[in-house]
Amino acid sequence: MKTLKFKTNINCGECASKATPFLNKQDRLENWEVDTANPDKTRTVESNGAFEEEVNTTLQNIGFKAKV
Repeated sequence: MKTLKFKTNINCGECASKATPFLNKQDRLENWEVDTANPDKTRTVESNGAFEEEVNTTLQNIGFKAKV
């Protein structure tokens, strides 16, 4: 299992709930969360083979930004 961390512009629970169905559909993501209390809005993703580009693309397609 690989852990990926991203700085995002997901800044509230409503934004996280918008991203949830799209991230949950990715087969190789085992678990993910966003720390909205952190100034960098850090998203932690536990992956079973997913790559940074896949997560970035998914988030960009729904209007969010993510930077490793």
